[in-house]
Amino acid sequence: MTTPRQPGSGGSGGSSGSGGARRQPPRPSSGRVQPPRGQSARGQSAEPTKGQPARGQGAKPSASGAGRAQPGRGSVARPSAASGKPQPARSAQPGRGPAPKAGAARTPRAPQQRQGDGRRPPGARPRPRPPQRPKALRLAEPRRRLRVITVVMSLVFSVFAGRLVQLQLLDSDALAADANTNRYLNIPITAERGSITSSDGVALAATVDAYDITADPVMFTPEATGIPDAPEQAAALLSPIIGVPKEKLAADLHTPKTRYKRLAAQQTPAAKNQISDLKAGLEKQAGSRTCQAQKKLMGKPAEQGGRTRVDDQCANPLAGVFNRETQKRIYPADGLASNLVGFVNGEGEGAGGLELQFQKQLAGKDGRSSYAQAGGRLVPTAGGSMDPAVPGSDFRLTINRDIQWAAQKAITDQVANSGAEKGYVVVQDVKTGQVIAMATAPGFNPGDLSSAKQSQLGNAALQDAYEPGSTAKLMSLAAVLDSGKANWDTRVTVPNRLVRAGQQFKDDVEHGDWYLTLAGVLAKSSNIGTIEAVEALGDGDQAKANQALDAYMRKFGVARPTGLNFPGETPGMLKKPEDLVASEKYNIAFGQGPLQMNALQATSVYSTIANGGVRVAPGIVQGVTGPDGKYVPTPAGEETRVVSEQTAKTLTSMLESVVDDEQGTGGKAAIPGYRVAGKTGTANRGAADGKGYDGYTASFIGFAPADAPRYTVSCTLQGPVNGHFGGQLCGPVFKQVMEFTLKTMQVPPSGSQAPNLPVEWKP
Repeated sequence: MTTPRQPGSGGSGGSSGSGGARRQPPRPSSGRVQPPRGQSARGQSAEPTKGQPARGQGAKPSASGAGRAQPGRGSVARPSAASGKPQPARSAQPGRGPAPKAGAARTPRAPQQRQGDGRRPPGARPRPRPPQRPKALRLAEPRRRLRVITVVMSLVFSVFAGRLVQLQLLDSDALAADANTNRYLNIPITAERGSITSSDGVALAATVDAYDITADPVMFTPEATGIPDAPEQAAALLSPIIGVPKEKLAADLHTPKTRYKRLAAQQTPAAKNQISDLKAGLEKQAGSRTCQAQKKLMGKPAEQGGRTRVDDQCANPLAGVFNRETQKRIYPADGLASNLVGFVNGEGEGAGGLELQFQKQLAGKDGRSSYAQAGGRLVPTAGGSMDPAVPGSDFRLTINRDIQWAAQKAITDQVANSGAEKGYVVVQDVKTGQVIAMATAPGFNPGDLSSAKQSQLGNAALQDAYEPGSTAKLMSLAAVLDSGKANWDTRVTVPNRLVRAGQQFKDDVEHGDWYLTLAGVLAKSSNIGTIEAVEALGDGDQAKANQALDAYMRKFGVARPTGLNFPGETPGMLKKPEDLVASEKYNIAFGQGPLQMNALQATSVYSTIANGGVRVAPGIVQGVTGPDGKYVPTPAGEETRVVSEQTAKTLTSMLESVVDDEQGTGGKAAIPGYRVAGKTGTANRGAADGKGYDGYTASFIGFAPADAPRYTVSCTLQGPVNGHFGGQLCGPVFKQVMEFTLKTMQVPPSGSQAPNLPVEWKP
């Protein structure tokens, strides 16, 4: 055993130089001895480089340290004899022989002494610290952990399962319905409205393509558009195009609880295209990369660069605006036959005339289309449904367009010339009862109602009930002749005044005693002569006479609907015989008092005589073409025998005297080449308040050719101021319209002369 070497003793224990190179602590050994660096496996040292110490070798050792193995790299740690801790093995020194064998007893080294100032002596190596044993990881009990995880996962899956059951089983129908409600749009399909044409098929009212401008208010919310004022911006863009105030548009768009709102109806294709182009431009601008990037940041937190709105140039406020194809009602003939055709309201529904009367048939049946949408665009693969619309029926009227124009022009001119409040002309086919023309003045343009007065929107020829005056004398004399109480040549003495029921009756002119035939009473339109003739019906009993006259008047169609069922049509008025009092029992004979008619009823009386005493119910519709394209003609009007054919023939000859005789009152109605039968009428006009009379009603009604009647024309003026006699004011209108009608319908002139029945007799 050798005595351990004291480090630092003798003053030469270190390497040469100032301290030498400091050795690194040895690495832990794997259990076997590794040869030190610089030494071969057989224990021979490698040849050191000239002038340098060998690797693993310090400076030349001192004499006291000779033969001691020095710890070096690759040496094995050995346990200390005193502490039992492993110590690093020393490496063999060059020239000292092989390293000690493993297991050889080693004298433990004394601890190195520190200098008085606490510093290690120069050249001393630090003692390596022994490696610390790692603390053992204590694991939790695995069974308890598994139970906790199982319970937690069970609770989570239970919540998921419950929610799944609710969605798939309990609320599935409601949720599906809500989803479809938000996803699918139901758009009504307007049925094409049927047309109204003249007898030759020319449109008086037609339908053209138009567009309803609609919107989905949900698509104008800040969440959908990215801007807070999308409704206001859209309203500002749309208002000048569709002509709707901005305030109203904005209010309509601020209704997010509905998915459909119509902003404007029946817009032109030009307006629709303008909106579509504007919408496409905004959509292209909003689809730029910059705008798309802004939209992706919508709703994100501020720390992530989120935005609460996009820039105005990146928003498309018209994204929720759409158009729906529909129709617009037009009236190509402007105001022609407008009193008959009528008009539609802003919703495209009939509001007057035939448009109102046949609203259901004309309108057809609307359909409905349902389609899926996303962002306002159609999703073609998502399916949908469609219930097609059924178009309306087309109505062909009996109105002749050319004759209607002539009648409308003639009455319009005469209303202006006479200063009348209004007037109307009716043209009727005596064989079929069909109305060929029905014109009123002043009229209106159904395509532009803004300039029309409320009083002009109706059809006065059917809606006005007036006292006909002398034109009603035809019914009184027809009753007398048909009952056999008199003949055309029955002599009647007509005084200047006639007192009945305490009242004096007179004619329209002052005269001495007239000695007239019954034909003369009609020709000179004598009120007194008519009263005397009607008295014969009762053989001196006026009540009985009134009963007989009432029966004939009702057969002529007085106080009964014409059969047209026109909106607002008046049936007229005829007081019952037992209700007549005082003078009413007598003035009813010449068309005043308890008798009121409309213009078509009065025209029909003359058509009945022209048709040989058979009344044909008037008609205005020639036929109807249904949605299936099949044309169905209107059945012929009901026929009623009113007077005998002989009575009708006699009355026709008597009416010719009114026009042809120099003493007749209807000379201005004569038409060269045609025999004309007609009667003038001048009546006191009832006041608007129903009390007394105010002004006059002037009229003329006749038919031609009298030898083979084809058409009846009536003219009526209400409240003329430039004259008031029917022959003077309406005679020329009758002539103008009848002459045009006969030529238009190519009716040949009369082939014989009028009979010229005597109107007077000499006492």
